[in-house]
Amino acid sequence: MNFPFGQTRTRIAERHALIAPDGQVKSQIPGFSGTATVILINETMGANFAQLLVTFESGGRAAQPANEIETCGYFETGGGTVAIGRDKKRCGPGGFFFSPAGAAWSITAPKRGTRVSLFQKRFSPLAGVAAPRAIIGDASRVKGQPFLGDPDARLQVLLPDEPAFDLAVNIFTYQSGATLPFVETHVMEHGLLMLSGQGVYRLEDSWYPVAAGDVIWMAPYCPQWFVAMGKTPASYLYYKDVNRAAV
Repeated sequence: MNFPFGQTRTRIAERHALIAPDGQVKSQIPGFSGTATVILINETMGANFAQLLVTFESGGRAAQPANEIETCGYFETGGGTVAIGRDKKRCGPGGFFFSPAGAAWSITAPKRGTRVSLFQKRFSPLAGVAAPRAIIGDASRVKGQPFLGDPDARLQVLLPDEPAFDLAVNIFTYQSGATLPFVETHVMEHGLLMLSGQGVYRLEDSWYPVAAGDVIWMAPYCPQWFVAMGKTPASYLYYKDVNRAAV
């Protein structure tokens, strides 16, 4: 969709943002070659994590060395070979991975046009708890559960809900007309990608029409609510920080 004469749906506020596809600009990232990479959310915005969208050319590659950063990736389209340390697996659409801090990871041999969303943050260790393990999985094998008993709003939890993990990445799918049951206000920060469908997102006191391809940032304690609209289900992928006390 084109917005001529300097118009855009993108809105950047102090504690939330809607980032529409029409204004996205590519960045050069060390370790990424044969890719178009967009840094959608990071610390310069005020966030405590980064969200990137990586689109691969044939022969493209993304790789990062072992460091204090943990990475979760989700294959929106296409496919590629994910390696985390000695673990290696081919992923297709809906494939996902988690690379813990201290492990090197890479995506190689991608199909042309493959789109991968990455969520990255500095790991916060928890005293007396072992570090989280590497994971390479497939969202199609993760059963969606009714959210707070609503069968029209189903949540797929991609990463284990264990104290070792200080982040969660989930997929939320709503039938048309389904909503979050109340306006949420919580300590957890979110990064979100609309995967399919459309709806309206309330962020603080603003209401935004959203559709597939849109990205949303929600700071801690940003009031938030969603309703799915249209003739098809709406689905989004989202990140949140978990299992750590803020001090």
